[in-house]
Amino acid sequence: MDFEEKYQDVLQNIEFAIISVYRERPEMVDYEVEKALNGLIELYTAEERNREPRPQRNIQDASLLVYERTKSMCEWRLGRPDVLEAEDGQGIPVPEPITLAEMIACLKRIRKSVERWTKRGGRQGYLNFVGEFLPG
Repeated sequence: MDFEEKYQDVLQNIEFAIISVYRERPEMVDYEVEKALNGLIELYTAEERNREPRPQRNIQDASLLVYERTKSMCEWRLGRPDVLEAEDGQGIPVPEPITLAEMIACLKRIRKSVERWTKRGGRQGYLNFVGEFLPG
């Protein structure tokens, strides 16, 4: 089983968080997603190494919203309860937790996809590509 198959549900959850921001802010570009992912990779890498994370200075506007929503999804996938709620206000059951190392690998995989689709499709190449596959 390859990486995408093993972590398909985690990758889709993270991408859903990203695309939810894009649907609210259609002017958003891939670079803003990449900035948010870089911030999360730094955050979880620092946590994994028992270090204090650096403050996120360059994340603002759409990037900040992507960062916050994606972080909530990541926290939920890490098994940290009480982070996500369904539209009816009920808590969503926490899935089988993954490790910090697995989360970092998933975030890096998505960042690699952002880079690839930006090169192929321009400033919104990743967002347009992934947006086609996620329910709206």
